[in-house]
Amino acid sequence: MPKFAYFCGHEQWQPEVLVRHAKLAEEAGFDMVVVSEHFHPWVDDAGSAGFAFSTIGAMAEACTNVDFATGVTTPLFRFHPAVVAQAAATLDRLSGGRFNLGVGTGENINEGPLGYDFPNYAGRNARMTEALEIMRRLLDGEKLTYDGEHYITDRAKLYSPPLGTVPIWLAAGGPKSAALAAEKAEGIITSVKDPADTLEKVVNPAREAAEAAGRPSPKLLTTRWSIHAQNQEEAWEALYAWRGLRAPGRLEAVDPADLRARADELPREEVLGRYSLVPDVDSIVETYRPLVTDLDADVVTFQMASLDQEALIEMLGSEVLPKLRMLASQGGGSNV
Repeated sequence: MPKFAYFCGHEQWQPEVLVRHAKLAEEAGFDMVVVSEHFHPWVDDAGSAGFAFSTIGAMAEACTNVDFATGVTTPLFRFHPAVVAQAAATLDRLSGGRFNLGVGTGENINEGPLGYDFPNYAGRNARMTEALEIMRRLLDGEKLTYDGEHYITDRAKLYSPPLGTVPIWLAAGGPKSAALAAEKAEGIITSVKDPADTLEKVVNPAREAAEAAGRPSPKLLTTRWSIHAQNQEEAWEALYAWRGLRAPGRLEAVDPADLRARADELPREEVLGRYSLVPDVDSIVETYRPLVTDLDADVVTFQMASLDQEALIEMLGSEVLPKLRMLASQGGGSNV
């Protein structure tokens, strides 16, 4: 049976609102809250960008049952991987052992504003390879002296260690990151547009890499974007704080004003066409069903925009989650 997660986006909501959303998600029956970590939002006229580690600490105090995951933080530039491990251990303690560390290679909009060079994927992947080893070894209790190409530690140790094992999940959209996750992490975080494409480019390469490394296949945390709206006008209003997310040059941009301008130059239909429009319960169930039945995900994450987010959370809990849990219990789908 998969866990079902609700996505809390710092790029849209102020942190105090996200704490309320997390509490509502727990009350609605979600098993996990996935929290984005950004320095800048995607647009400058409607965005927010609270400090995720602090927000999750407040969520841990407000919520008693749900698990938490960063979705995702980048342990490469703004944060040394040892500092991310320290944050993860602290959040694990504050949440009573309910924290999962989701990491990824990031976007320049979070690193460039602080003066960091943002290398190509190969450069970021090389850094991530070292970062995953440092974080895992520190979280496992080691006093670590590490002399890598990108990072150095000298007898580093977490003196407020986690309560148990903190799983590390690596974001992957293609086979290289999927293979790295299989070799050095416990799970994969992947955004699903086409389930068959995700299976081919992420899931199967990860399984092959895990088998070659003599490791168990990594767990799979899937996310999927959708907009709960009745028409395109409502959808555009709901997506307003996120419209820069699909703008050209997203990975390289520094200023959310630039992404906002690029997004607003595109036809609205083109921007909205990159998201699933889900006007009712049945369409939401159908949109997220493949993550349960086709991908057999360990975690299914609802990454959704709406004109009334709190009403949406309640509806997801009362009407959508029961249907998806029923599908999961029946074992329907390809489940490859």
